[in-house]
Amino acid sequence: MWNLDQAYIDGAFVPVQGSERLEIVNPATEQAIGTVVLANRDDARQAIAAANRAQPGLANSTKAQRIEMLRRLEAAVLARSDQIRDATIEEYGGPLARSQWVSNYASQCFATTAQMLGDYAFERRLGEAAVVMEPIGVAGLIAPWNSAAGSMCSKLASAIAAGCASVVKPSELGPLQAQVVTEALHDAGLPAGVVNVLLGRGGDVGDEITTHPDIAKISFTGSTQTGKRIARAGLDTLKRVSLALSGKSATVMLDDADLAIALPMALNAAFMNNGQACVAGTRLLVPNVRMTEAIEGLRRAVAALRVGDPRDPATAVGPLASQAQFERVQQFIRRGLAQGATLVAGGEGRPDGLGKGWFVRPTVFAGVRNDMDIAREEIFGPVLSVIGYDDEDEAVEIANDSIYGLQAYVFSSQPQRARRVASRLRAGTVLVNRITPELIAPFGGVRQSGIGREFGVFGMEAFLEPKTIAMANGLAPAIPKQSRNEK
Repeated sequence: MWNLDQAYIDGAFVPVQGSERLEIVNPATEQAIGTVVLANRDDARQAIAAANRAQPGLANSTKAQRIEMLRRLEAAVLARSDQIRDATIEEYGGPLARSQWVSNYASQCFATTAQMLGDYAFERRLGEAAVVMEPIGVAGLIAPWNSAAGSMCSKLASAIAAGCASVVKPSELGPLQAQVVTEALHDAGLPAGVVNVLLGRGGDVGDEITTHPDIAKISFTGSTQTGKRIARAGLDTLKRVSLALSGKSATVMLDDADLAIALPMALNAAFMNNGQACVAGTRLLVPNVRMTEAIEGLRRAVAALRVGDPRDPATAVGPLASQAQFERVQQFIRRGLAQGATLVAGGEGRPDGLGKGWFVRPTVFAGVRNDMDIAREEIFGPVLSVIGYDDEDEAVEIANDSIYGLQAYVFSSQPQRARRVASRLRAGTVLVNRITPELIAPFGGVRQSGIGREFGVFGMEAFLEPKTIAMANGLAPAIPKQSRNEK
């Protein structure tokens, strides 16, 4: 049994001052596996104060010193990759393959950021001015329950590379993953206060982080609704805000696509992470001339999916993370039926043979109109809506008919045609004939899918502010061959 009652503040694990206790439940068995005591506002204030004490030292550190920190973090997180994987399975129900990928990705974030940092110029000449990229200041990093370990590490890597001390608030619904990652961060031996981690409710710990005047930057991943509240909360102190929010991603299957290859990939894009992914391709746009073929292919593919124990390597879809999420998905399935969609596979209830656990039947709807709730709202479960179209222009119009714009997918046997369609889609990322992301390229959304970008150079620059230094008589100050940041 896990019993968690500490926060990580100023380089040490300390008892939290909060008193709210949550039960940790295995979603595959519905059995309690531990408890966590949540931090409160006083804990958050202590963490913010520790980060502010550490900020001057980190801001004045050299590039070489930050790279060394990132390398130590990489090694420490990699050493605990099996524990991260197991915590993800036990607490979250992530299938083995996905959980293993997440645990590897967590350490990889630090490795790729260290490599990028080595080539980055913090000072450059623009016209008659010198432009210096300086750390914004202390950052509040808020990670979601559906990607706790990966999001913690990716945000932290960018913050440290930029020279920003951090207060990290993982979702209180992911305490095991957060605990294992935090123990790894401690093992890396960074200066006290550079990284602080605490679990707490958004209404107190989250609010303290997003309103406190000593927090200069917020990086949040989660729902659009919560992201809007965070943006409003930071307005009085004009915090810099990065928001990676909800999605309703379209997968555009062009009429020349090889369905034998593309359909399984599209289904994987829809059901990844048990459907609990902001980038899930949950709207599948299929040409009407190939609809019958596509529906039959989807029906066969879903029938072949293994749903069950996430520890089993053969499992493709595990349980949803909580009973609340299970009930939410059931409601959307009922709404799809009520609004006239045709059930191709799945439906309400648990899969046959699974009488316990928050397992959902992987569900595919055909005959979906883009104005139906199942095509408009982020469901966050393994539910796919198939929408027909007549020509390429209509496919683009349907794909773009959404308040969101996080990610999209295009499948075609003609790369140039697919590239042309991709350029017309309003999304932060478009993957063509693939579903794996490029982890050094910028990630983020347009419209109500977010503000700003994460990963790589763009992710680090979200924690930097450019300072312009221009001198009288048109003389720009000389840029040293080796400034402090460049050493």
